[in-house]
Amino acid sequence: GVGAARAGNLTFMVGGVEQEFNAAKELLTCMGSNVVYCGEVGTGQAAKICNNMLLGISMLGTAETMNLGIR
Repeated sequence: GVGAARAGNLTFMVGGVEQEFNAAKELLTCMGSNVVYCGEVGTGQAAKICNNMLLGISMLGTAETMNLGIR
């Protein structure tokens, strides 16, 4: 989120040619504390989508549990 961006604690999941990743990694570490090479083009985006899906599922479970507890 915004707080992590301001603090430089973002996570970058990067796909592409590994040599190009290595060239860009120094720049990315200025903005984020976690820079992960995921493989060929598109794999970083796929990893991000999976991460967001898991976060959404976790948030849904938390909301349902709170709703049950309130009832």
